[in-house]
Amino acid sequence: MSGYYNNNYSRRRFLAHSSMGLLALTGMPGLLNAMEGMQAMPKIAPRKASPDFKPDVEIELLCKHGSIPILVGQETRVMQYSAKLLQGPKDTITEIAGSYLGPIIRLQKGQKVRIHLHNGLSEATVTHWHGLHVPAEMDGHPQYAIDPGEKLVYEFEVLNRASMNIYHPHPHEATATQVYHGLAGALLVNDQEEAALELPTGEYEIPIVIQDRLFDTENQLIYARGMHNRMTGFYGDRILVNGKADFQIDVDSRAYRLRFMNGSTARIYKLGWDDGTPITVIGVDGGLLEQPETKPYVMLAPGERLDVWADFSGRNEGSQLVMRSLAFSGVLPKMGMMMHSGSLPVGSDYPIFTVRVTRKVSDTHKLPSTLSKINRYKITDTANPNKPVPIAISEGHMAMLLNGRPYAYNDVLPSERIPVNTVQLMEVFHAHGGGHGNQTADTEQSAGHQGGGMGMMGGGMGGMRHGGMGMMGGGGMGMGGMGMMMSMAHPIHLHGQSFQIVSRTVGAGTEDDYASVHEGFIESGLKDTVLVMPGESVRIIKPFQDFKGLFMFHCHNLEHEDMGMMREFLVE
Repeated sequence: MSGYYNNNYSRRRFLAHSSMGLLALTGMPGLLNAMEGMQAMPKIAPRKASPDFKPDVEIELLCKHGSIPILVGQETRVMQYSAKLLQGPKDTITEIAGSYLGPIIRLQKGQKVRIHLHNGLSEATVTHWHGLHVPAEMDGHPQYAIDPGEKLVYEFEVLNRASMNIYHPHPHEATATQVYHGLAGALLVNDQEEAALELPTGEYEIPIVIQDRLFDTENQLIYARGMHNRMTGFYGDRILVNGKADFQIDVDSRAYRLRFMNGSTARIYKLGWDDGTPITVIGVDGGLLEQPETKPYVMLAPGERLDVWADFSGRNEGSQLVMRSLAFSGVLPKMGMMMHSGSLPVGSDYPIFTVRVTRKVSDTHKLPSTLSKINRYKITDTANPNKPVPIAISEGHMAMLLNGRPYAYNDVLPSERIPVNTVQLMEVFHAHGGGHGNQTADTEQSAGHQGGGMGMMGGGMGGMRHGGMGMMGGGGMGMGGMGMMMSMAHPIHLHGQSFQIVSRTVGAGTEDDYASVHEGFIESGLKDTVLVMPGESVRIIKPFQDFKGLFMFHCHNLEHEDMGMMREFLVE
């Protein structure tokens, strides 16, 4: 085994043997037992190209170490993707000049794609196609990670509607550090429905990848690896857009299409123009909305995307507009806020980038009143209209969990087994209180309906309500109280097909914080990542069509994911 796989054991040993970790685990025997039972991630031989697969597009994608100027002075050492087009349309790959970010990959719905991933790093890696509906073997599961010098071949058909997706690494317990050091890129899918709208394209379609980073005095990236200062996620004090500091866009006085992606590992943004101009949203993670929506601001959590119509017509040459992250509250626990009171506190007001009108033009580009048709599901279309599949969030000292357990290979609970070609009602909620309208009956219905697999009502890990983790009341360390103190917002990402948001229920005592963000949620479009605020319960409808196998779901606060806040659905 490589050193990468040995790191899996190191984290468990740290938790079990550190004084604080031992104290926490002593009060949570179910968690300790689950961790003792973890199986090591298997090493699967890298997949090779299939002679029967005839690609329309073929790409070589290399993960490598490099250096690039980001700040004035010394170049910054990074990890980065580079790509070479072997076959396909010339516009398939577009480099972002002067950036460590991977090139923009542009695909068409219906294309058959072959990607040769080469690992030029000094550690294992694998690439996930965040947002794409692909077979489990092609999804970038950590079990397919390849060692330095190895090559992995992906082959899939593009089934998605027009949308902005992400490609980024997904190795077990090393996703955050590889993304932080530069491994990420945008993957655009186009289709005929989108093309018929004649939206701004070419130089008038601009990617906006927002990230935060921390640099030392020699312009090198600082990343905290210690467990204690990663509990709330890692935050930098410099905002980068498309890999560049102090980002500025020079525009004509006409309409543009801005394609936003939150590429930070943990930071949540509340996007708003400095002069109060409303934001016109035309799409989210899973593609175009049915009609444009106008918002005073828009929330953007890690892993989420936004498609924005920005019309600068009527603005004078020389005028400028600043996109800011506006003030908000409630996404971090109060004890966590004290840890992040540096020069760029979470939820404070700060600039993201500047737009400067440099040329007056007479071009007119009308915003379409109808954008797309979304085939929506109703709750009555689901296989489980009265028993939603639970995704239970719980936080505690040294532990970020989903469904009461840390991630472990081949540790699928009964509630996480999904029949293929079904549509499922699901509920994401905070298991230590809040959500469900704070009603015990609702909690029991959501958490206990799948045969008690999660052990939320007893059994399994000892139960979240009685004994064991004690998440809903007494027992152990009194995690109910600790859980509420540590409650924070989590962007929950589900691999596979996009989902619909059905409803949001706010927990008692969180109303003031929620009021600072709730107008920024876009709930009419298709999503693959949803921000769940403290005490909140979110119901979604998600299809599980076409493909069997293991599909991950996890917090897209990548530090939390690497700590084990990840589970899998076994679609069978």
